[in-house]
Formats: sequence, C-alpha cells, structure tokens
Amino acid sequence: MRALIWVGLGALAVTGGTLAADRDAASRESSAAAARPIVSSPAFTSSALMAAPAHAWITNGGDLYNQRYSPLTLLNRGNVAGLKALWRTGMGSGASPGNSGQTQILEYDGTIYVSNGADDVLAVDVLTGRIRWAYRAHIDPHAGNPIGRSNRGVAMGAGRIYLGQLDGRIVALDQRTGKVLWSVQGARWQDGFSITAAPLYYDGMVIMGFSGGEMGTRGRVRAFDARTGKALWTFYTVPAPGEFGSGTWPADSDAWKHGGAAVWQTPALDPELGLLYFSTGNPGPNLNGSVRPGDNLFTVSIVAIDAKTGKYRWHFQQIHHDIWDYDSPNPVVLFDAPIGGRMRKGLVEVSKTGWAYILDRVTGKPLIGIEERPVPQEPHQATAATQPYPVGDAIVPQQIDIVPEGAPLIPGTGEIPNHGRIFTPFWAHEIMVKPATMGGANWPPSSYDPTTHWLYVCASDRISTFSVHLPLEPPAPDKVYMGGSFGQAEANDRGILAALDVTTNRLVWRQSWREICYSGSIVTAGGLLFVGRSDGRLTALDSYTGAKLWEFTTDAGVNTTASTFEFHGKQYVVVQAGGGVFANGARGDGIWMFSLDGKIPSLTPATARAGGRMGAFGRPGAGPPPLPAITRPANVDDGARIYRAACVPCHGESGRGGEGGGPSLVTGLDRATIFAVASTGRHNMPAFASSYSGDELNDVASFVAEVLAKSSAKH
Repeated sequence: MRALIWVGLGALAVTGGTLAADRDAASRESSAAAARPIVSSPAFTSSALMAAPAHAWITNGGDLYNQRYSPLTLLNRGNVAGLKALWRTGMGSGASPGNSGQTQILEYDGTIYVSNGADDVLAVDVLTGRIRWAYRAHIDPHAGNPIGRSNRGVAMGAGRIYLGQLDGRIVALDQRTGKVLWSVQGARWQDGFSITAAPLYYDGMVIMGFSGGEMGTRGRVRAFDARTGKALWTFYTVPAPGEFGSGTWPADSDAWKHGGAAVWQTPALDPELGLLYFSTGNPGPNLNGSVRPGDNLFTVSIVAIDAKTGKYRWHFQQIHHDIWDYDSPNPVVLFDAPIGGRMRKGLVEVSKTGWAYILDRVTGKPLIGIEERPVPQEPHQATAATQPYPVGDAIVPQQIDIVPEGAPLIPGTGEIPNHGRIFTPFWAHEIMVKPATMGGANWPPSSYDPTTHWLYVCASDRISTFSVHLPLEPPAPDKVYMGGSFGQAEANDRGILAALDVTTNRLVWRQSWREICYSGSIVTAGGLLFVGRSDGRLTALDSYTGAKLWEFTTDAGVNTTASTFEFHGKQYVVVQAGGGVFANGARGDGIWMFSLDGKIPSLTPATARAGGRMGAFGRPGAGPPPLPAITRPANVDDGARIYRAACVPCHGESGRGGEGGGPSLVTGLDRATIFAVASTGRHNMPAFASSYSGDELNDVASFVAEVLAKSSAKH
C-alpha cells in the first residue's frame, strides 16, 4: 500500500525507504551513519534501568517503574510548536489489515530499534532514518490470529535485542547485525498462545508474558537466561489443583487448564523489593461463567512475584469471576508519593472498568479505599456476590445515560436492564452495558509525572452488548473460547484522555475526543504530554491543562506510544504510524522522527486519512466511492483465509461478534451488502478497498454469506 507524503508542493509515493526534506544533506548524513558503527548496549544494571530516560530510551516503560516520564526540557511548552518531521522511513511490512502498529521504540547511542505486527525488527539511524539492519521473522500467517497481529516492542541489554513473537518464540538478535543468536519456543501458537508484549531485560534475564486468554489457554509469565535462552522459571497465572488459589476454580473439572489470565503488557519491577508486577486478563471462557464457578484467581488481578524465582508474593483481584471481558491490559505503574500524610511505595493500574486501582506495592493492600459492594446476580452465570469499587473518580462513565436506538428493553418499558450499569449480568438474551469490552483503559500505556503525581490515561466510552451462546463449545487447540459474543450499540463512541492524581484518586482534568482514545502517552519535564490519534496525528498537550500545543498528521493511525531522547545535544521524538485493528486507523509502515531541525511539514488530512473517519465516506464532502470491480467467480476458500486475517478480530470466528465489538454478520445480510460495506466501510469499520481487490472482497463476502451464515443457522 502506498502513502502519499507531501513535501512543499510535491508529492512523493512512499512504500519503504526514507523520506527526508534535504536529499543532499540526507546523503551526507547517511554516509556518516554508514561509517559510524552501531554501539552495543551493556548488560544494564538495575540503577541504569531505574534512571529516568534522558540520553536513551532503553526499556519499554522508559524505566523499570513503567512511568514513561522523560526529564528532558529541550522541547517544552514554549517551543514545541516548531517541531517538524526530520524523516520518515518505511519498514516494508506490517501494514496489512490484520496487523497493528503498537511498538514503543527503543533508542541507544544513535540507533533506534523498532518492531511491527509482522514481528519484523529494524535498526535505524537516528539522524538519517537509514536502515542499518532488518530482521524478518516470516511468522506463520495463522499465528497471532484470530485476535490480531501486533507487537508492542523489543527489549535491549548485553549487546542484544530481544523479541517475543506471535508464534510463541523468544528471539535474541545481535544488536550490531540483527543476526539471530538464539531462539526458543516459549509456548506453542498451535495451542492458542502468542506474544504481544515487549520483553523485560533485567539482571541477566529476559522476562516475558504470554497472551492467548481468548483461546482456551492457561496464562503464564516466564524468565529466560539472556545469554543462552535457557528457561529459568515459570509463573502460571491460573493455579493448578493443590496450589494457592486453586480453590477459586471448580474442583470437579479441568476448567483451570483453559482459565485464561493472559499478560498483555511488560511488567514493572522494583529492584529494592525484588518484586515483579503485572496485571492479568479475563478468565476462559470470557463470557460464560457457568463452567467456572468461583472467583477464578489470578484472572483480572494485579500480581506480585519474586523477580529472581517467579514465586508468588501477593495478589489483588480487581474483578471476581469476570464475565464482561473486563481484563487489565494496561501496564502497571510504580510510584513513590505522599498518601495519608507519609511517603508510600505505591502502584497503580487502570483497567477496562475505568477505575484506577491504587495499592501498596509492598503488601498489595489498597492505599486508597476499595470497597466490596453487592452487585446484581444471574444464577446461570454463577456471578460473584460482590465486586471491588475503588473510592475516587472513574475515568469513564459506568452506566448508560440515554437508551440507544435498538436497545433490548425491559418488556413494557422504555428502559434497559439496570440502566446498563457496570456489572449488569446477562445470559442468553442480549443486554447493553458500560463500560464496553474495549474499556475503560485498554493496552495503550498510561504515563506518570513523579513531580505532580499525576497519571495520564487514555480510555474509551463505548456501549457493548453481551450475550451467551448455547450450547457452549468445548475448548480446542488454537480455537476461540469465548462462550458468547460482544457487539456495539448504535451510538457514537467517545475517546477520553484524563489526568488523575494518584494521591487522591481524583480527576485533575479530563477531555473527550470524537473517536476512541487508543494510543499510549509519554510525559516530560518540559510540560508536554505526547499522545497519538487514530486519524494519523501525533499531538503534544500541555500536561498541566490538557490544552493542545502542537499536532502533526502522519500517513497512518498513531495507535502506539512515542519515545523521546537526547542525542548530540538535541531532543528527538519518534513514533510508529501503523494503525490498529480495533482503532479504525489507516494502516501504514512508517517510522517518523521529529526534531526542531525537521523540515518536513505535517501532511494534509485529506492526503493522510483517505478512507478514515473524515466524513460519511472517509473524504470531506464526498459521496460513496465506486465499488471495486469483480472480474471472476468467488473463491470461498480464499475468502476464508482473508476473513481469518482481517475480519475475525472484530467479527469473531463464527461471524457473530468478536473482541473488537463488530456486529454480527450472520443475520441475513446478502453477499452484495457485505461486499459494499467491506469495500467502502461503515461506522467504525474501515474501507478495505485500499487493501484488497474487488475479487478478494467478493471472496470474503461470499464466504460470509454462503458458509458462515449457513453454519450459524445450524447452531
């Protein structure tokens, strides 16, 4: 897919390579970069990993506390308006519809290290954008699906770059050449496992969380020897019979073997306490709790384990017996702050519920009150009698204020059950609830300013529909195990960006966006908060007020987190523009570098976001574009392949709804309608005509209408 990049009055077609405003200067700098060898990183000490990132960004969260705070002030409120792009480099992969660009870029001594949804990794020169080496993973196309293909970054240490892959492998690359030094199978993708999170390098170990909670797997965190790849320890996030917490699972079944509790993010670590912290995902099956009565530890929990041994230390469960997919994919953030009149060692995690859970990281006990309150019951679901309610402000609304069009109503009334409040239970009949399965806060990382003790959270305000499918299909290898489906109400989404004071759990400021907020943030001592947008913008806000100070439009959705660093006395900001499966952002393969010396101006919105949510048909004032041509009979086998790669994350394997909340496709839609909507887009669904030919889209439409719909009718 080509992206048009405007420089001055001319347009350049970019499919890879480097875009720079001054070609002669770029050529000179490229020659210098070629002569400058890549500097290998040392075996970073805990103090180096704890330091606030200034001259480098060496670990995913900026430091071991996951604060994503930079002490740099060279860019600040007074001069950020002058920021422009220095260069754009294409990765040459990762831009297909099933992929998402979610990596947080690392930098060390003049070289950045970038991964993408294809699990490819590039080393790129900071000054020129020249690719120094490229590792191509060549992942099996079935690995990582059907939930979507993404990678949230790499780890660095001891002269190596470490990568977790969608096929469950952990790979160590030579930092200078990109050559594979070792590769080990952490878990098999054929069993439903994948790796989305960036690894954590610490004390000679590579620590890795595994995803696959929707696939009937048993979650785990594992540590490997950074030098050899030898497995050192494994912590299972669902206990086996006889282990601590096993009593929260039924004793007369093997439900625990498929219990979920995936780990979607890079853990935080406190070297002084020797503790590793992470939060976990939903139980399995997501939506049918009848087969797993009990609280289902350690699902939807914040967990602390010994960093050296992987032994359990403490946990706090945020949702008991979750049936709403209210998992906790947002990274845990550690902090030291005054609470209750004295300095406390705290942590905070914001989950899909929209609440911040603020705990003592030594003991796991709440630093600010969290109350157990009774919640509505559904006997079929074996619902928990109470749920934790943090005292303080929720980031997002937690009930439906106005009934959406088409909502299932209480018979004889104009109301929906329980006003769509959080924790409203359900069974076979569809109900609507806020927050949605997207959150609240999802995986995009929050950032924390240690000078103000404010946490910056990206979240979404959406209404989800929930229902159970009966009978429950049993778990099977590499097969979705949800037990029901999500949907979306006929109502607009809203993005929410908020600043929260962790010493009080009260909002400082909050703003709404026209689209969901699905990008992480970093905050700087210069008073800047950098956050991306699904429409392709990278923005800089005043961290104190939320006022927008600068924006730049790239060629694809910025659905990841920027990084910033100082090199040769100048501050740079770098970000991947790759779009996202659930964000409705245009796909791309771009790496964008920004500085005050940049010469490349922002793209025009019409150029950058053709096909995005610019208007009814993705273009200002435009009518529907012509449908692509169909030149041959449909091939439903090819349609099944494309459907799995591009459609399953939102619409599910059965077509009745998936993780992204897409509507059911098996309710009588004909082939022509499916073809037209897939081509031009509708609501939160992007237009796929720019990614697939008319024949390919007809293959998908025929597969849905002729195969999925008939299969669904049988059930």
